[in-house]
Amino acid sequence: MEDEENDFARSIGERVRALRNERGLTLDQLAEMSGVSRAMISRIERAETSPTAVLLARLCSALGLSLSVFFDTAAGASEPLARRVDQPVWRDPESGYLRRVVGPPGTGSRVDVVEVEFPPAAEVRFGSQPASRTQWQHVWLFEGEMELAVGERTYRLAAGDCLHMNVGEVHAFRNPTDKPARYAVVIDLGPR
Repeated sequence: MEDEENDFARSIGERVRALRNERGLTLDQLAEMSGVSRAMISRIERAETSPTAVLLARLCSALGLSLSVFFDTAAGASEPLARRVDQPVWRDPESGYLRRVVGPPGTGSRVDVVEVEFPPAAEVRFGSQPASRTQWQHVWLFEGEMELAVGERTYRLAAGDCLHMNVGEVHAFRNPTDKPARYAVVIDLGPR
């Protein structure tokens, strides 16, 4: 599992560099647009560090895309089946949450399916995500409890609950308990 996570983290750096270059941005320009330091972006691109979920969300917003679109790197047609062993996994180094891309890549689907394991007492806070305002998501909790700050409200979810929201309005995910939580995120990526 650790090798799988390291490989995926390495691919994050390569993807950030490729997207930055596609857009003709220097490190300094991306740093100014995202609020992430030039040094940190450079370290991410060289795979010297794995970005936190918050930093990655800032970079994605500055690059004009959501986290789900960022992680969908497949081009062309693919198999309709994504075996668990082949599903990309990434661990947020700050909160420890584990994000597994479950949906098969490269299908052209507007729907993305992600499985998340969220550690006890962990929290992730997001700033404004303008690139995500055209996307909607369902968070379907399988195990544990979660609190989600969306717009002006905070929702507390128990196992079996499902919350629908605009991705750009999500401010925080929080596990208020001493037990892990596991949930699915089903995202409508909007027009592609």
